[in-house]
Amino acid sequence: MAIEIRPGLTIPDEDLEVTAIRASGPGGQNVNKVSTAIQLRFSLANNSTLSADVKARLQMLAGTRLTLAGDIIVLARTERSRERNLRDAEQRLRQLIVAALTPPKKRYATRPTRASKERRLQSKTLTQRTKRLRSRVRPEE
Repeated sequence: MAIEIRPGLTIPDEDLEVTAIRASGPGGQNVNKVSTAIQLRFSLANNSTLSADVKARLQMLAGTRLTLAGDIIVLARTERSRERNLRDAEQRLRQLIVAALTPPKKRYATRPTRASKERRLQSKTLTQRTKRLRSRVRPEE
């Protein structure tokens, strides 16, 4: 059940663990008796096919799906059949890894334009005037 991410890059079986669990929510007897939801566990820490920088980006993208042990858990329970949920979980893991494979764009430092500086100063002077109007009026001598 190895997952092919793209040609030449495949996640091996030993890094994946599939568990069928009971789904929660509405669905009646089917939900209560049949384990159709899929929990796909990808061992990121033990994986040797992904490079270190891809693993680091994948950890950032995984968010709450990342466990303390270094596993990524993808839960699929939208479909009524186990096979469709398994395909859904595999597809979502594939999308997550593909997103981590593309390096982020380099940010080029830019400077504020003259017009933006003037707009900022203009808004500051307007705020100054408003606050000055709030102060107590001093009687003229």
